[in-house]
Amino acid sequence: MKKLLLLLALLALPFAMQAQTKFHDAEVNEAHGPVKKISMNLMGRDQVTTFTQDGKMSREDISDAVYDENGYIQSAKMSIRGESVDVSYKWENGKLASQSMVMMGNQIVTTYTYNDKGAVTKLSVGDMMTIEFGNHEYDTHGNWVKCKTSMMGQEVEMARTIEYYE
Repeated sequence: MKKLLLLLALLALPFAMQAQTKFHDAEVNEAHGPVKKISMNLMGRDQVTTFTQDGKMSREDISDAVYDENGYIQSAKMSIRGESVDVSYKWENGKLASQSMVMMGNQIVTTYTYNDKGAVTKLSVGDMMTIEFGNHEYDTHGNWVKCKTSMMGQEVEMARTIEYYE
């Protein structure tokens, strides 16, 4: 009987793990694993992103998300300064390769470069701006919790708190 229960538990494990990662919204936020919530302050504005146990993101400025059959977000509406903007996402090898949106009649494409741990090391906004990130510090799940960048000649440290499902 013990062996049967153990076998059933082992068979159920892949299904539980699969359900945990049906949606890949944590990857949009440079995180992986059973992420429950990411909190950070961006340029004086608190941003909190929560996730369901199956990995679907919820944030007050994002709505109408459309996913492909593998659970990768393809498009959504984002509220930027009260204006609704359509955002589309492109994926390569399980990582967000680029994000594009049309603002004030201009298409803005942001591309991402990652390090071997999955943290963004360079963000390029068209040919307008490139921001590099470094000195990453990681939590026990391998997600970055601190990194440094330079904006307008000033070194800036970014920090975030990540809560996980147990």
